[in-house]
Amino acid sequence: MPNPNRGSVGFQSNEFEPEYDRPSKSELKRQSNDLQKLGEQLVEAPRDRVKRVQMPEDVRDAILTCQDISNHEGRRRALQFVGKKMRTLDEEEVAIIQRTIDSWKGASKAETASLHALERRREKLLADDKALTTLLEENPELDVQHLRTLIRNARKEVAESKPPKAYREIFQILKDLGKKKKSDAAAAEDGNDDDADEE
Repeated sequence: MPNPNRGSVGFQSNEFEPEYDRPSKSELKRQSNDLQKLGEQLVEAPRDRVKRVQMPEDVRDAILTCQDISNHEGRRRALQFVGKKMRTLDEEEVAIIQRTIDSWKGASKAETASLHALERRREKLLADDKALTTLLEENPELDVQHLRTLIRNARKEVAESKPPKAYREIFQILKDLGKKKKSDAAAAEDGNDDDADEE
């Protein structure tokens, strides 16, 4: 027969359990895996980007060395070493690296969206002559005759399944226009800042 007084003593059973101030093994493992993945993202990134990331020299060297290794097993071991080096970083350094990688993703998404917009504009130019008129109104400095010839040649290339030489050249012209607009906007903004400073 069970004792009716059992459990009615003046303390709870968890009062004597030790309290830990440090993270659990599972939490440490999760943090370790996150740092390993962060290191792998840096290894997959282009070298010039990695060189610009603010981090200790030994970590950067480990990442750049790992990028040079093509042997499967050697690369796996080098990635483990990168993970080990990443675990030596403090929270602030890790946060800086994470922000940098996040900014790359945002920049590449913006670039992709910009390229898609240029492709749509090129398709409009090939499909509709009014699109050329609009483009020329926005950019009167463009060579009208050259653009018309390129559009005609691009249409012919598509119809005859030829290599897209004119098609690419139209894209390049649109891309150069976009760069020019950005640099003009940046110059105008700098001019406005200078005017504000003088006041």
